[in-house]
Amino acid sequence: MNPFHLVKNFRIRYKLLFIYSFTFLFIMSLSSLIIYSIVKQNVEKNIESQLQSSTSAILNNVKTAVSVSIKNHLRAAAENNYEIIKHLYDLQAAGKISLKEAKARAADIILCQKIGTTGYICILDGKGRVLKHPEKTLEGLDISDHKFVREMIAKKNGYIEYNWKNPDDPMPRPKALYLSYFKPWDWMITVSSYRKEFSKLVNINDFKESILGLKFGKTGYSYVMDTKGNVIIHPELAGVNVFSTQGFSNSFLKKMVKKKNGKIIYSQKDLKTGKIRKKLVIFNYIPEYEWIVASSGYLDEFFSPLNTIKNFIIMVGFASLIIFIPITFILSSTITKPLRELMNRFDQDIIGGFSNRLVKMESRDEAGQLAFYYNSFMDKLETHNKALKAQIAERKQAQEALQESKEKYRSVMEATPDPIVVYDMKGNVTYINPAFTKVFGYTPEDSIGKKMDRFVPREHWKETMEGIRTILKGRVLPRTETRRTSRDGRLIDVTTRGSVYRNKNGEPAGSVITHRDVTQFKRLEKAIMEIGEKERQKIGNDLHDDLCPHLIGIEGLIKVLKRKAEGQPEEAVLLSDKITDLIKEAIQKTRRLARGLCPVYFNHGLESSLQDLAAKTRLMHRIECLLECRQKIIIKNHIVTINLYHIAQEAVQNAIRHGKADRIKIIMEKKDDQFLLFVKDNGTGFKPSKETNGMGLQIMNYRAKLIGASLVVNSDGAPGTMVNLALPSSALN
Repeated sequence: MNPFHLVKNFRIRYKLLFIYSFTFLFIMSLSSLIIYSIVKQNVEKNIESQLQSSTSAILNNVKTAVSVSIKNHLRAAAENNYEIIKHLYDLQAAGKISLKEAKARAADIILCQKIGTTGYICILDGKGRVLKHPEKTLEGLDISDHKFVREMIAKKNGYIEYNWKNPDDPMPRPKALYLSYFKPWDWMITVSSYRKEFSKLVNINDFKESILGLKFGKTGYSYVMDTKGNVIIHPELAGVNVFSTQGFSNSFLKKMVKKKNGKIIYSQKDLKTGKIRKKLVIFNYIPEYEWIVASSGYLDEFFSPLNTIKNFIIMVGFASLIIFIPITFILSSTITKPLRELMNRFDQDIIGGFSNRLVKMESRDEAGQLAFYYNSFMDKLETHNKALKAQIAERKQAQEALQESKEKYRSVMEATPDPIVVYDMKGNVTYINPAFTKVFGYTPEDSIGKKMDRFVPREHWKETMEGIRTILKGRVLPRTETRRTSRDGRLIDVTTRGSVYRNKNGEPAGSVITHRDVTQFKRLEKAIMEIGEKERQKIGNDLHDDLCPHLIGIEGLIKVLKRKAEGQPEEAVLLSDKITDLIKEAIQKTRRLARGLCPVYFNHGLESSLQDLAAKTRLMHRIECLLECRQKIIIKNHIVTINLYHIAQEAVQNAIRHGKADRIKIIMEKKDDQFLLFVKDNGTGFKPSKETNGMGLQIMNYRAKLIGASLVVNSDGAPGTMVNLALPSSALN
């Protein structure tokens, strides 16, 4: 509801009071909200920065402490085994045991030890060959080609981190070892473990106190847990699994485990006060140990300074409003008093029937100017009243003439036998004539005010959009052959014409499209084409099956005549040779003529005919021309076969004659219930358009439409041309 609508009947002083008060409160509230938001954002940013810094510091401390703890653990194990080997060495040196026994006892002691779950101790010699290993199959193996082994050989003592991939591992895993070198035996004692198992070797007490010592606000703290819900370090819950223990609201902890890094704000019941309080936690993930390090604190403790600011703003607002009310009343009285006096004069003049409608101006302020405008207005009112009556009469006549004109044009359009549809500039239908309903089945009720997207088949959208652009440019769309879909789903062959119509300002207001049903004409045209193809086939068959055998028989008789003419004058022999050559030439010409009239018939199908076309092209034009048929395709419709052949033949001839191509490829395949034919070349290319299409492209388009195929020529002026033909597989039968 508009608040100003409620006070439209108030007096001016109350309107001013309301508007000024509303404006003041709005500005005060907006300013306070902005200040509060800025301060809150800064506080939140500082809080998050503090928690993030603390969490990052804890993360680094934990990583450092864990690394030192692991390093010390591995080092202690390595040095302990070093002392064992040295003790056995001393016994051997004293002659109490043999060297072989000393090494065997040392190996037994070392190999029976485990570091964590999968960690172990092994012995290498100074050149990187495995001497003792828990996996017996590795003993004696030279592994010095590994980078970390070369580092071991160079260092002899110390801590090394590396990646190791077992045969059954999908990828290398991080690993660490500590190395001690026993020089008398040339033994390198290596104590190793995967970093993922370091968490089991860590001494938590090394860094527990430093984490628990951190505080945020009054009750905020830091803690560490693993991804399975086990609390590792916490002021109160250390050693508890929060996922399996009853009584914990652990949904936010599961989000932390899933998210690994970031921040979460959640609501939690304070055990001391019993209130639901919002809490902020910043957390980071240590993937090596699957630990999550987090810092948390209650938001109300962080935002307590904001409450003071909010209370101060409210107090200032109320104090300012109390001072503002009397000032508004004093200011409004200086405006309303002169206006009230002017209104009294208006009442007197109106009651007197405008006999004395002039108002005396007593001041030069806005009220005085209002009196002046009133006097001027009343002087001109009568003149404008007369002019207005004349304009009304004239406009009424124009509307009657316009209505008569509209009825005349509507009668013409409804009597037209061709379907007509009128669109507005948004593409919505505003009118269809009865012929449109009769041909296509669409009624005004289900068409007017809607777009006719379903009326245009998908394969004709490109040419339709080009026609729309032509009409919107103000040009007339020439008669164009296309197809449209009737309401019951039938495809109807039509020719379309269109133009734009304009409003009274000469601006385009919509378009008028006329359709003509040429289905019967196309059917007759196709029948004539089929009759022509049958006659050509009949003539070709007659030439091939009748005239060619006849000529071959004559050729045989001439050869017999030549043998009988042997011994006769030389002129007779030469004449028989000449007749034989002429007969052979006539046979070849007859066969070429027969193949030209019926190429597909004599080559047993489209694939064989296109193979023959490619071979002739290579032979006659000395260029590369290949046919690629990716699967066996059977075409039973002879008319479809003939037209496909002629389209491919015309595309090849255009590529040679106009594109100057020296490499042509014909591709034939079936895909997704469609038969596809492509002709590619590497020629100069051209930019096809309706204005520049030659007779060859027109014939190709004609043949494609005749068999119900779509034909697209892609070149756009770039080198090379691609002719794409798509035909439904159902048309092949």
